[in-house]
Order: sequence, then C-alpha cells, then structure tokens
Amino acid sequence: MLRRNVTHTVRNPTSVFNAVLMPIVIMLMFVYMFGDAFDVGVDYIDYATPGLMLLAVCYGLGATATSVNSDMTKGVINRFKVMDVPRGAVLSGHVIAGLLTNLIAIGALVGVAFLLGFDPAASALDWLGVAGIVVLLALAAGWLTVALGLAAKSPETAGLAAVPLIMLPFFSSAIVPAEKMGPGLRQFAEYQPFTPIIETLRGLLNGAPSAGDAITAIAWCVGIALVGYLWARSTFEKRA
Repeated sequence: MLRRNVTHTVRNPTSVFNAVLMPIVIMLMFVYMFGDAFDVGVDYIDYATPGLMLLAVCYGLGATATSVNSDMTKGVINRFKVMDVPRGAVLSGHVIAGLLTNLIAIGALVGVAFLLGFDPAASALDWLGVAGIVVLLALAAGWLTVALGLAAKSPETAGLAAVPLIMLPFFSSAIVPAEKMGPGLRQFAEYQPFTPIIETLRGLLNGAPSAGDAITAIAWCVGIALVGYLWARSTFEKRA
C-alpha cells in the first residue's frame, strides 16, 4: 500500500508541487516581500521558518484526502476486499506516504531557509525534538485528513475538505506573533492547536524550548491523531 501511494504521488506533479515547492514559494514571498514589514524582534527568517515548516505539512493534505476518496469512490476498495490485504493497511499506506512527502517538503524548506540566512541555535538534541514534533504532527494531520477524505462524497469535495487545515496556520503565530493581532483573532490564534506546535518548534530551534508549549503541542497532536484514526476506521468500515 505504501509503494502504491508513493508511485501515485510521483506520477502526480501537481501534488508534488503543492507539497514541496509551494511552501518554498510562500517562504520567498514572505521573507523578501513582507519580511521587513514585520517587527518580530529577530531576523524574520528565523521567526518564520518554524511556522512555514508546519505550513509545509498542511500543503500536502489536499492530495491525501483526494487520493483516499478516489479509492473509495472508484471501486479500488472492492478489489482489495478479495485480496489478502488488511483493511488497516489501506489507510496506513496513505498516512505514511503523506508523512514521507512531508519530510521531503520540510527538508527542502529548511535547506532554502539556510540559504536565506536562517541561523538556529538548536543543539543536536533540540533538532531531534524538532524531528519528533514534525513526525507527530504529520501523523496527526494525516489521520485527520484520511478521515475527511473518507467522509467526503467525491474526490473534488475531499480536496476542499482539507482547505481549513491549510488555512489554519495563517491564523496562528506562524507569520506574526499572536499578540500583534486584533481582538478576537488574537484569542483565536492563542488557543488554536497550531500555535503551541509552532511555538514548540520555534523554542527548540532557538535552543530554548518551553515545557509548557511542548506538553500542549504533544497533547494536541495525540488528540487529533486519535480522533482522526477512530473516525477514519469507523467511516472506512461503514463504506467498505
């Protein structure tokens, strides 16, 4: 199942562009076009990179939701049902393929960030923590996206179902600090799940991680992953 989904991803240039190149384009746009307009107390590339890493995870979700829904609506699942294939492998293959795509996208994004002057103070242990948070986030977002894809009625609506997850980082501390936002939006940014995840990544990359942010981030990721997994398995059993 993993090999099948990776093959589909490689053969779909649009999904590769969205997952890998689009976050880099957004980084170049914000750093070169808007970076000097934001007063964040540090070089803007150092501030923005953690949020853009999260954005790189989100930009590949639409393709995952569409792929999952296509399996359900185009009869492929009926073929798997008569083969010696565990049903859980069908869903896990999509999640792990999405995770690998996210790691490639984030690796490319961080490489470009270094070219633009990114200068983290993270130790080897901090980088390990960054990798752990990224993997946990990708798994959580992957299971939730699979559930959304299964719940949608068509591949087109499945792709649209992932749009709120793609937009949510823009309403967090990814681009500007939450305290610089207007009333209402500031409170939303402070209490939505992506902000503590971004702040955890930012603290790790700065070499000064916050235990409070880390615990909150892990709790959000585990909670989202659990809800997504249970929802996906329940919907898959009903539709398959």
